[in-house]
Amino acid sequence: QVQLVESGGGLVQAGGSLRLSCAASGGTFNNYSMGWFRQAPGKERAFVGCIGRSGGTTYYSDSVKGRFTISRDNAKNTVYLEMNSLKPEDTAVYYCAADPRSGSAFYAGRSYDYWGQGTQVTVSS
Repeated sequence: QVQLVESGGGLVQAGGSLRLSCAASGGTFNNYSMGWFRQAPGKERAFVGCIGRSGGTTYYSDSVKGRFTISRDNAKNTVYLEMNSLKPEDTAVYYCAADPRSGSAFYAGRSYDYWGQGTQVTVSS
């Protein structure tokens, strides 16, 4: 059983930056691909991006590509989401998730077995 805890959310002005962290415990971290998702008020949960087990492969949604960067430190059991050039439409609760199978449907929430509790990101205009 893997436990995930996100941190680093907050209020930031448009154009600003935030770095989210997700600390994992209870499992072998480098056995999991890690994903980031977000859910805005009144909207469905959406894929943000993901990173492979070794950190060598990343994928991003079109809406964040070029602005967000995912990285991981397997020695620290932590995955990061660096968010730059933030926009008001990036406002959401951000969740990290762990995928033990590293399958091809990395964009789908159903691929992930473990989820954090989420951290709020609010971007003001």
